[in-house]
Amino acid sequence: MPNLVGHPAPDFSCSAVMPDGTINEAFRFADAIESKYALLFFYPLDFTFVCPSELIALDRRIEQFQARNVEVVGISVDSVFTHNAWRNTPTSEGGIGPVRYTLAADLTHTIARSYGVETADGVALRAAIIIDKTGVVRSATINDLPLGRNIDELIRLIDALQFHEEHGDVCPANWRKGDQGMTASAEGVSAYLAEHAGSL
Repeated sequence: MPNLVGHPAPDFSCSAVMPDGTINEAFRFADAIESKYALLFFYPLDFTFVCPSELIALDRRIEQFQARNVEVVGISVDSVFTHNAWRNTPTSEGGIGPVRYTLAADLTHTIARSYGVETADGVALRAAIIIDKTGVVRSATINDLPLGRNIDELIRLIDALQFHEEHGDVCPANWRKGDQGMTASAEGVSAYLAEHAGSL
């Protein structure tokens, strides 16, 4: 499994269901994320079990991602037709409803392989890849299939990345937007711990 953190995110082209429900047969990831941050949200399969809870939770927070200039792209090895059918199935029946972000179709499995998240059974692990505005991977969280992700934690990581880019400070354990950062020096560590070690 390649370590992509700190390296350019692999580009890809594929068919995708767009946020308005239309099908784009020539979706290109690099074009969609130009001048934006990105969250690439891999999941195993449509019409499965943990997946709808994650994708619905992601949609419920889409305004928070948009406010942070983050393009969200969900991706699995299903076709755009299956994606559309899942979007058109009510949540009370195991569907995800009309989610407001792109769902990409990795039918050839090449995208999951390029990100190193394909299982031996040919589906994607639960990977969340955060990419900065220059196209570099800054975080890669990969869960096994039974383990659903915390969407609020992904927002926290994006906040931390943007805080670091703006202020230069680094973000210590449990940092949240509005908290104090840490100067990346021996003196900065000492000053931060002197004030905050007890609450870590």
